[in-house]
Amino acid sequence: MTDQTLRIDIVSDVMCPWCIIGYRQLAQALEATGTPHEIHWHPFELNPEMPPEGQNLRAHITEKYGSTAEQSAQSRAQMTELGESLGFTFAFAEDMRMHNTFAAHQLLHWAGEQGRKQALKMALFSAHFTHRRDLSDPQVLADVAGEIGLDRAEALAVLADGRFADITREHERFWLQQGVRGVPAMVFDSKHLVTGAQGEENYARILTHLTQQEA
Repeated sequence: MTDQTLRIDIVSDVMCPWCIIGYRQLAQALEATGTPHEIHWHPFELNPEMPPEGQNLRAHITEKYGSTAEQSAQSRAQMTELGESLGFTFAFAEDMRMHNTFAAHQLLHWAGEQGRKQALKMALFSAHFTHRRDLSDPQVLADVAGEIGLDRAEALAVLADGRFADITREHERFWLQQGVRGVPAMVFDSKHLVTGAQGEENYARILTHLTQQEA
């Protein structure tokens, strides 16, 4: 990384629709502004207490946020439309479920050691939101890893022995200690925290401002 390259830390969860929306908006802004950058992904669990069987998405949203069925449907429609404008397909369904993602974050750490965290992160977003695959299932996680060229058998071994469980917890605690309570949370140049999906124009303004400051 050179002095002119902007470091961007992104704290997110692959169960979070606004995380992929925010990332796609940021990616468009990065391309539009031509900003040299380096992205670092970090773990966050939206639902650390979620039981293994997960929970129906609509029931979960109602329970967690108090949303009505109509509000939930409107939100899904808005996200679906936003996704389409960003080249990402949300395929929400009434039987869609939320799951805990601690295992997925461990697998992402392993992928990062092989320079493939970005690829696996994108594949997991698509697996959950576009194809409605169960990311709490180690076999599914290993399948997704294999589909992007990682060793499927090694992915299963990583999930079975939990070799990256402690360091994943450590990284989660770090960001909680920094005050991150919701995602997406993006930190630009290790100094400037921006939360939520801000839209391409706002991200472009942030990038332009930081580039001018650096200059």
